[in-house]
Amino acid sequence: MDLNRLGIFKLMSDKMAWDNQRQEVLAQNVSNSDTPNYQAQDLVPFDFKHQLREAGHLELVSTDPAHLASSGTGAGGFRSAKDRTAYETSPTGNAVVLEDQMTKIGQNAIDFQALTNLYRKQIGMLKMALGKGSG
Repeated sequence: MDLNRLGIFKLMSDKMAWDNQRQEVLAQNVSNSDTPNYQAQDLVPFDFKHQLREAGHLELVSTDPAHLASSGTGAGGFRSAKDRTAYETSPTGNAVVLEDQMTKIGQNAIDFQALTNLYRKQIGMLKMALGKGSG
């Protein structure tokens, strides 16, 4: 059974993918903290409302070549944006504030861990409902 076909699991998987990609972006910011003129990057915040709409969206199936194509959007990557919260710029033009980046990395790790635990609990509830036990 593909769990991503269930709305809650798809939503959690999408959020974990967003957290993973954000961790990469934040790590890149930290690694470029001494690069002249480097501007910190971040992802556009995860939009639960949009993701819920997409999770409930059913793709149309074309059974005839004369049918119109579906205009569904693919899952793809998440959009990146410049970090607008940077308030310090070094003399070399670098706008990465390590304290802010480390705070974001820590919060991102906490969010990912909480989501992982929630995912694990949902799997346990499914197993219990199917009579497979909680282990």
